[in-house]
Amino acid sequence: MTDFRADLHCHSNCSDGTDAPLALLELAKQAGLSGLSITDHDTIQAYTPEVYAKAKELGIALLIGSEISTEFQGLTVHILAYGFDASLSRFLEEVLLCRKERNRKILEKLKKKGFAIDVSELPTYGPEQIIGRPHIAAALLKMGAVASIQEAFERYLEDTASCYVPGGKFTPLEAIRAIQAAKGKAVLAHPHFLKKGRFLREILGHPFDGLECYYGRLHKEQEAPWVKIAKEKGWIATGGSDYHGSVRSYIQLGCSWVGEATFDRLRST
Repeated sequence: MTDFRADLHCHSNCSDGTDAPLALLELAKQAGLSGLSITDHDTIQAYTPEVYAKAKELGIALLIGSEISTEFQGLTVHILAYGFDASLSRFLEEVLLCRKERNRKILEKLKKKGFAIDVSELPTYGPEQIIGRPHIAAALLKMGAVASIQEAFERYLEDTASCYVPGGKFTPLEAIRAIQAAKGKAVLAHPHFLKKGRFLREILGHPFDGLECYYGRLHKEQEAPWVKIAKEKGWIATGGSDYHGSVRSYIQLGCSWVGEATFDRLRST
């Protein structure tokens, strides 16, 4: 078993996680990780000089990353971007504008159902946080509209629910091209969540660099089909916990990881 373990999928309080980036690094050290990628939704705010300095102090290799929201055939597809340069920032700014508009439309739909929520009332875990569906779900829970975050998604927010709004105008191909133009690697996130059949086949026909095969608390037999697909396509088989902190306390940082060879492939241009 290798001594090098890297978790390539986690979220800080710059998006929908509850831990600050510096706290994530401390937690990574406690978990025995050697590498980490903070993949906040549609932003790279976590990657400050202080975070890089802390990572160096703790001996943790840091790989710049982001989880980008795209839309395909009316459904959300998340794409993990790794190892890109600063030129991706402009694309991420455009994606954020789409996210804000999406949130507004979701809140409009909820208002028609009798749940009036103002953006200013949405719970936040950190300064200048990127707001998304988990925050809206938490607001529904707080006002007593649902009994759990899971129920909020099932009844109102998941892709087939009554108040769902597609993620934005950008397609997976547009995101892939933007990532690759910025000398980064584009990876299809948690493919096991995607709609099966023709939809999944068409998504897998896109020119990704990698596939997230090792994920969260999936069993090896659940991961095996994705590893096979990645191998057949010549893609990088990536993995990570998708840690969010206390909002998903059943997922621990480092519960899924990759070795040094995979980590190095993602950060090389």
